[in-house]
Amino acid sequence: MNITKHARDRLQQRAIPPLIIEWLCKYGCRLEGYNGTTICFFDKESRRSLSSEVGHVVIRRLSDLMDSYLVLSGDSIVTVGHRYKPLKHK
Repeated sequence: MNITKHARDRLQQRAIPPLIIEWLCKYGCRLEGYNGTTICFFDKESRRSLSSEVGHVVIRRLSDLMDSYLVLSGDSIVTVGHRYKPLKHK
Protein backbone atom coordinates (compact mmCIF):
# COMPACT_ATOMS: atom_id res chain seq x y z
CA MET A 1 0.00 0.00 0.00
CA ASN A 2 1.42 3.38 -1.02
CA ILE A 3 1.23 6.31 1.38
CA THR A 4 1.20 9.84 -0.02
CA LYS A 5 3.32 12.58 1.53
CA HIS A 6 0.14 14.26 2.77
CA ALA A 7 -0.94 11.05 4.54
CA ARG A 8 2.54 10.58 6.03
CA ASP A 9 2.43 14.12 7.41
CA ARG A 10 -1.06 13.55 8.87
CA LEU A 11 0.05 10.25 10.47
CA GLN A 12 2.76 12.13 12.31
CA GLN A 13 0.63 15.16 13.21
CA ARG A 14 -2.26 13.03 14.49
CA ALA A 15 -0.06 10.45 16.26
CA ILE A 16 -1.59 7.44 14.51
CA PRO A 17 0.81 4.48 14.62
CA PRO A 18 1.45 2.26 11.57
CA LEU A 19 -0.15 -0.69 13.39
CA ILE A 20 -3.54 1.06 13.35
CA ILE A 21 -3.17 1.74 9.60
CA GLU A 22 -2.38 -1.94 9.02
CA TRP A 23 -5.45 -2.98 11.03
CA LEU A 24 -7.67 -0.48 9.20
CA CYS A 25 -6.56 -1.90 5.85
CA LYS A 26 -7.07 -5.49 6.98
CA TYR A 27 -10.15 -5.32 9.25
CA GLY A 28 -11.74 -1.92 8.67
CA CYS A 29 -15.22 -1.37 7.30
CA ARG A 30 -15.14 0.27 3.86
CA LEU A 31 -17.48 2.92 2.56
CA GLU A 32 -17.51 4.52 -0.86
CA GLY A 33 -16.43 8.13 -0.50
CA TYR A 34 -16.40 11.06 -2.89
CA ASN A 35 -14.58 11.10 -6.23
CA GLY A 36 -13.95 7.36 -6.25
CA THR A 37 -12.26 7.21 -2.85
CA THR A 38 -12.82 4.59 -0.16
CA ILE A 39 -13.06 5.34 3.57
CA CYS A 40 -11.85 2.67 6.02
CA PHE A 41 -12.84 2.84 9.68
CA PHE A 42 -13.61 0.54 12.61
CA ASP A 43 -17.26 -0.32 13.14
CA LYS A 44 -18.68 -2.84 15.64
CA GLU A 45 -18.16 -5.81 13.36
CA SER A 46 -14.58 -4.92 12.43
CA ARG A 47 -13.73 -4.30 16.10
CA ARG A 48 -15.10 -7.76 16.95
CA SER A 49 -13.02 -9.38 14.20
CA LEU A 50 -9.92 -7.54 15.31
CA SER A 51 -10.60 -8.36 18.96
CA SER A 52 -10.84 -12.07 18.17
CA GLU A 53 -7.43 -11.88 16.45
CA VAL A 54 -5.44 -9.73 18.91
CA GLY A 55 -7.50 -9.97 22.10
CA HIS A 56 -9.96 -7.65 23.79
CA VAL A 57 -7.35 -6.32 26.25
CA VAL A 58 -5.28 -4.91 23.38
CA ILE A 59 -8.35 -3.28 21.84
CA ARG A 60 -9.36 -1.77 25.17
CA ARG A 61 -5.85 -0.36 25.73
CA LEU A 62 -5.80 1.16 22.25
CA SER A 63 -9.41 2.38 22.41
CA ASP A 64 -8.34 6.02 21.89
CA LEU A 65 -6.97 5.05 18.48
CA MET A 66 -9.97 2.99 17.38
CA ASP A 67 -11.74 6.13 16.11
CA SER A 68 -9.11 6.51 13.36
CA TYR A 69 -9.96 6.37 9.67
CA LEU A 70 -8.11 6.46 6.39
CA VAL A 71 -9.02 7.45 2.85
CA LEU A 72 -7.88 5.31 -0.07
CA SER A 73 -7.67 6.30 -3.71
CA GLY A 74 -6.83 3.24 -5.75
CA ASP A 75 -4.01 1.54 -3.86
CA SER A 76 -2.76 4.72 -2.15
CA ILE A 77 -3.57 6.08 1.28
CA VAL A 78 -4.49 9.73 0.69
CA THR A 79 -5.10 10.92 4.26
CA VAL A 80 -5.78 9.70 7.80
CA GLY A 81 -7.54 11.19 10.79
CA HIS A 82 -9.71 10.72 13.86
CA ARG A 83 -13.49 10.55 13.60
CA TYR A 84 -15.42 12.89 15.88
CA LYS A 85 -18.81 12.18 14.33
CA PRO A 86 -20.30 8.95 12.98
CA LEU A 87 -19.88 8.39 9.25
CA LYS A 88 -23.07 8.56 7.23
CA HIS A 89 -23.92 5.29 5.51
CA LYS A 90 -25.68 5.48 2.16
